[in-house]
Amino acid sequence: MNENLFTSFITPTMVGIPIVLLIIMFPSILFPSPSRLIDNRLVSIQQWLVRLTSKQMLSIHSHKGQTWALMLMSLILFIGSTNLLGLLPHSFTPTTQLSMNLGMAIPLWAGTVATGFRCKTKASLAHFLPQGTPFPLIPMLVIIETISLFIQPVALAVRLTANITAGHLLIHLIGGATLTLTSISTITAFITFTVLVLLTILEFAVALIQAYVFTLLVSLYLHDNT
Repeated sequence: MNENLFTSFITPTMVGIPIVLLIIMFPSILFPSPSRLIDNRLVSIQQWLVRLTSKQMLSIHSHKGQTWALMLMSLILFIGSTNLLGLLPHSFTPTTQLSMNLGMAIPLWAGTVATGFRCKTKASLAHFLPQGTPFPLIPMLVIIETISLFIQPVALAVRLTANITAGHLLIHLIGGATLTLTSISTITAFITFTVLVLLTILEFAVALIQAYVFTLLVSLYLHDNT
């Protein structure tokens, strides 16, 4: 394969205009609004999965936190569908871009923190200074807790970016090795192809798991602040 290893991560353009916005909007087509009295099997399965996920994720939240239900469900559907579509050949995965993941993580994190300071001001400030801290350690602990708070959205974005990017690179490398080995050793190429198929199946699982983990961590941040 002669193309660059990182070609698939370059933002696609059409007539010199980036079309990443169209790619980001495309997953919404996969989740149509039900317009019939009796839904078909696909819509029924989608609604069942959404209800199951929302019930599990929102069970720990108070009434204030449950008002974020639509946001959290939209987030997990968007990230999961985007990750899965990115596994298609010659496709682009927006979640491999750190800038986009930061664009999702920072507003959501800031919203949970702002909610905490508005609804639980004393409890939110108490996180910066654990009870019983010796007086000489107070400045250091306040700095450490502040840094750990601001690292949360960065950790969210980097975790999603690293996992999705690593999987795409492995598929690219093993696919290239399989193509090269075809003309050298058929048996070795078959073994490599088997590894490629298993890795692709694993990447389908990783795509859904990373969407769930990202949303779950945002949900936990929300729970700590409501």
